[in-house]
Amino acid sequence: MALNITINEDEFKALVCEIESREGYKKPIAFGIARVDRGQLDSQKILQATFPVINWNENFGSAAILIGALQESGVEIDFSGSEFVCDVKKKFVKNAMNAFTPYLNLADGEAHKNVQVIKTLDWISQTDKLRKDYRIVFLFEDDKPQSVEAVYLKLYALSTGKAPLRSVNLAGAFGVLENVAWSLGQPIELAWLRRNEIEMKMMGSYPIIESVDKFPRFLSHIIPDDNTRILDTSKVRMGAQLASGTTIMPGASYVNFNAGTTGAVMVEGRISSSVIVGKGSDVGGGASILGVLSGTNGNPVSIGENTLLGANSVTGIPLGDGCIVDAGIAILEGTKIGVPHAELTKIIKSNPKAKLHANKDEISFFKGLELCGLNGVHFRQNSMNGMIMAYRSKREIKLNSELH
Repeated sequence: MALNITINEDEFKALVCEIESREGYKKPIAFGIARVDRGQLDSQKILQATFPVINWNENFGSAAILIGALQESGVEIDFSGSEFVCDVKKKFVKNAMNAFTPYLNLADGEAHKNVQVIKTLDWISQTDKLRKDYRIVFLFEDDKPQSVEAVYLKLYALSTGKAPLRSVNLAGAFGVLENVAWSLGQPIELAWLRRNEIEMKMMGSYPIIESVDKFPRFLSHIIPDDNTRILDTSKVRMGAQLASGTTIMPGASYVNFNAGTTGAVMVEGRISSSVIVGKGSDVGGGASILGVLSGTNGNPVSIGENTLLGANSVTGIPLGDGCIVDAGIAILEGTKIGVPHAELTKIIKSNPKAKLHANKDEISFFKGLELCGLNGVHFRQNSMNGMIMAYRSKREIKLNSELH
C-alpha cells in the first residue's frame, strides 16, 4: 500500500523518524535518482547515468522518505551491501509524492531539489511511461563501486565539489563502465555501430562520434560557475573538480577525473588524475603534472598556491606555494638538483619545518623527493652545463584578474 499522505511538516518529520527506526535501517552516505542510457543492443547494459541532483552525506530525511516509498511499493532493500540500485516505478513515485505533500506546492525555487525530482517523475509518469529509464541509487558505504550508477554518483560528487578530491573510492571503476562511442553527449554501443554501419553510411545518417571512452565529458553533466571558462569541451573529463574562476584553455590542456583546482587557476597543460592545483597557480602551455600512474610511485601530487609551471615543463613532485618550474625542465622524484649555499639558507628560512641542512659546500645536491612540498622554490636549468638548480623564488605568481 502507498504511504499515507502527510498533511504538515510535523507529520512529515514523524514519518521520517518512523522509517529510520525500522529494523535494519541504515542511513545512506549518498543517494540520488538518475536517468540512464541503456545499450542499443543489450538493454541490460547501463551506458550512462545522469543525476539532476545528488545527495552526499546530507538530506537524510529525504533518503528515509525515498527508502520508505520503495519499501511500501514492495521493494526489499538490502542494507547490508555497500550499494543498492533499482528501477523507479510509478507506485514508488506515488508513495513519495504522498509523503512530500507539505512541500509540493512550493515554487521550484523554494522547494527542495529532491522534491522537484519526484514532482518531475510524477509528471513524466502521467504523460509517458517511466519504462526503465530511471534508477534510484543508495550508497551505504564508500566501497568499490559495483554498478555504473554508483560510479556516476561518485563522479558527480567530485565534479560538484560535494566530495573533496581523492576522498572517494573509485577502485575498479574502469572495469564497471562500458567503453562507448560518444555522440553529442549520448553513448552508443560500439557493437551497435558495427552492426548498422553499412546502412547508416549509405543513408548518410552515421552519427558524429566525438570520442570513444568510458568517461563522458565534464560539460555533458556539470554546469560550471559563472566565472569558470572551458574553451574546449574535450579537455575536461567527468569527475574533474574545477573551482570557481578556473580557465581551461584549448590546445595541450587537460584535466582528468579525480583531479582539479582549489581556486582560480590558468590551465594550459595537463592535470593528471589525483593532481590538485592550488588557487592562483598557472599551468603553462604543454606543462605536465604527473598522476599516480605516471611516474610518481603512487604518490599524489599537489601544487600549491600562486605557483607557475613553465611551458612544456614536467612536475612529478608536490610543490608548495609561490614556486616556479622553468619552461622545458623535468622535476621528478629522482632528479638530482643542485642548491647553492646562499639559496639553501633562504629556502630553509622560508620552510622552517623542512628536513634540510645547510653545510659549507658551495652547492648541495638533493633528489627531487627531498625538496617536495617546499614553498618559494624556483627550479631552473643552468644553460652552460645543463645542471638542474633550485633557488629561492623572488616573485609571487599572480593571475590576470581580468581573465578570471
